[in-house]
Amino acid sequence: MRVAHRLAAILASLLLWTTFAAAQDYPARPIRMVIAFPAGGPTDFVGRLIGEKLKTLLGQTIVIDNKPGANGAIGADYVAKSEPDGYTLFFTTVGAVAITPSLRSNLPYDPLRDFAPIMRVVQNTTILVVKPDMPVNSAKELAALAKAKPETVSIASTGIGSMPHLALELYQSSAGVKFLHVPYRGAAPALTDLLGGQVQGFFADAPVLMSQIKAGSIRAIGAASDKRTPVLSDVPTLAEQGFPDTDAGNWYGLLAPARTPPGIIAKLNSAVTAALNDPEVRQKLVQSGAEPAPSSPEEFSRLLKSEIERWGRIIREKGIKES
Repeated sequence: MRVAHRLAAILASLLLWTTFAAAQDYPARPIRMVIAFPAGGPTDFVGRLIGEKLKTLLGQTIVIDNKPGANGAIGADYVAKSEPDGYTLFFTTVGAVAITPSLRSNLPYDPLRDFAPIMRVVQNTTILVVKPDMPVNSAKELAALAKAKPETVSIASTGIGSMPHLALELYQSSAGVKFLHVPYRGAAPALTDLLGGQVQGFFADAPVLMSQIKAGSIRAIGAASDKRTPVLSDVPTLAEQGFPDTDAGNWYGLLAPARTPPGIIAKLNSAVTAALNDPEVRQKLVQSGAEPAPSSPEEFSRLLKSEIERWGRIIREKGIKES
């Protein structure tokens, strides 16, 4: 029995030493960062900005690998099945890991079982915008218009089950009205149709909308968040306008495959935190509408669990199903 205990202790020590050594030598080659959305979008912008700074901080190239599709599920599945050695990372929005699992019963991965959270990176505010010629100046006035003309005021989103769609669901539920939901496959075509007058409003992440808001092509009338975003501090939240329980913030986070050594997780967390604290990186993020929001791996793990529970409950209550 004593021999067995000694062998177990020796094996545990060897495992601890191997993990420590792996973290000390890491990274020894380029790191692949899988982004679950197309190149050129807001998630890609943030991922590439962080990746470029990590190149300096870690001394290795960060190879960006865009794997869009299925609201992030394609990229998530790829990373979940990758080696847990710190050389394949997953940069994603809340969708793939906290929303899609409640929309699809046949996902080939489990967000809690198959990933090791590294950190939340940024927090994006979901903004409600309309064309400047719309006869409304606030979310309250838009709700009144929808109440007078049920299911005729068209609001675009980036797809069934996307965060903008969930923001719309929370808004109309709180307002006691019914909009005409027009789901698109991504932000670009939805924004094009808003500018062209095919739809009357649009919920989307602040970074998607900032350039058009600044140009005066669209008008922001409400923020689906618990507080105003600094880059649009004059835009009141939906809650401030009388619509409680409408927080639909969209965070971006970094994860690794499950069983990635804790030392590597800690090293990545420290490096990304340093990147977010860099004045130039921070300025570019804030100007784009993304707020740096670093967290510890443990904090991110708790956030992930709570978000899965929250959005799962809302999806069930609203009867939302992926088309």
